[in-house]
Amino acid sequence: MATRDREPSRATSLTFLERFGWDLLLGSIAAFYVLAVPYTKVEESFNVQANHDILYHRHHIEKYDHLEFPGVVPRTFIGALAISLLTSPAVLVINFLHLPKVYALIAVRLVLGGFILAALWYFRVQVRRKFGGQVEAFFVILTALQFHLLFYCTRPLPNIFALGLVILAYAFWLKGNSVATLQLLIFATTVFRCDTLLLLGPIGLELLLTKSISLWEAIKCGCLTACSCIGLTLLVDTIMWRKLLWPELEVFWFNSVLNKSSEWGTHAFHWYFTSAIPRSLLVAYPLCLVGLLLDRRILRYVLPVFSFVLLYSKLPHKELRFIIGSIPIFNVSAAIAASRIYNNRKKKVWRWLFVIMLGLVFVSLGCTAITFMASYDNYPGAYALKSLHQIGQNSSTTDQWIHIDSFAAMSGISRFCESNIPWRYSKEEGILVEEYHHRNFSYLINEHPKIDGFRCLFAVHGFSRIRIRTSFPPIVLLKEPKVYVHGNIKNQYISHSEWPGC
Repeated sequence: MATRDREPSRATSLTFLERFGWDLLLGSIAAFYVLAVPYTKVEESFNVQANHDILYHRHHIEKYDHLEFPGVVPRTFIGALAISLLTSPAVLVINFLHLPKVYALIAVRLVLGGFILAALWYFRVQVRRKFGGQVEAFFVILTALQFHLLFYCTRPLPNIFALGLVILAYAFWLKGNSVATLQLLIFATTVFRCDTLLLLGPIGLELLLTKSISLWEAIKCGCLTACSCIGLTLLVDTIMWRKLLWPELEVFWFNSVLNKSSEWGTHAFHWYFTSAIPRSLLVAYPLCLVGLLLDRRILRYVLPVFSFVLLYSKLPHKELRFIIGSIPIFNVSAAIAASRIYNNRKKKVWRWLFVIMLGLVFVSLGCTAITFMASYDNYPGAYALKSLHQIGQNSSTTDQWIHIDSFAAMSGISRFCESNIPWRYSKEEGILVEEYHHRNFSYLINEHPKIDGFRCLFAVHGFSRIRIRTSFPPIVLLKEPKVYVHGNIKNQYISHSEWPGC
């Protein structure tokens, strides 16, 4: 009787692990990335500052950062408003405990990551329903081995807000709900990323060709959803920007019509297929191609997503985050191949494929570890400000005025990194190096090693490049000074022995 009593609880335990084990794995990895690297870079600056201002300035829009530093093109506040609303209870606790504001940034990122992982969970449910539980398991394993999706899923980029909607659209696509698929993709296109149109087009065409939706129903759905979404963004962003504005229309005009995004660098047409996707998928890259041969059902899903990347390749300015929405579908195809190889691993030819796959898994794990270590050292501006706060916090009770140059601001510093009295901050742009000694700044955080009238207090190293060598370890990450912290020579506290020196 005692044995029989234990059996149901064991079954319940297994069910719990089956239901939540994969979520715990992916969530733990994403949370680790947040806690290890809580800072953000220039690409995330708008939404990071918007979250800060909504949480701390609330209805005092005149104090918001975007009015002083609007950026190259305007972005929508809708994502920041939603995340800030969900994060506000945690921020109230953080403020009550008088914790540094960087904890609020961590909370913001965890909430965003929770939304993306929830969308990924629903997508996995549909993968399991259509392709089986083993394919879902390999999908999770491959996703966990990869660096970029879980690292980026907590970063408040317009691409990531759109990614959550795209993943949900994939889930409804697998489920067979064509209307919801189109609605989510249209929402992502009109509100967060206009370039999602390049994904909406191929998927919409696939739905029409397979007669999953009629032309009239697609037109009706498209028009109603687009008008609703445009009305929403016009209402919210006109208030926040204090002018009539549809942000993604301006982004579309800037990037696609004027093609000014190429001023930030260009890559060859094939770059996504020969560099970005291999780095993001790792072992899943060859497995994805094998999966297309092993299961014809996945072809109808991979082909439109492949077309999206192909169309995007025509734009000269390329970044991995632009096509990050393609990774989940490619991973499903790879998971199908991994599942088939695993099931047939005892057969002669398949045994070698299984050994090769295992080898590539370990290579992928190593690549992810190296990429993480390089990314960890990519925020020298934030580390410099943190060190300045720690070393200089007891140096004076008078106001300490810190000037942060553009490079430092782009390499990790946001308003979440700022502290209270006696610290004051300036991000004034356009100051020449020769002019600093005429200003009354107490400290400078910038990329220049020497500045007249200031003493270099310490330097922060950042990732430079990877070097491969014949000795152990075979791969070395090289760092070099990136950001320098200077103290005004008129400030009596800069000679304090705690300053490391440059």
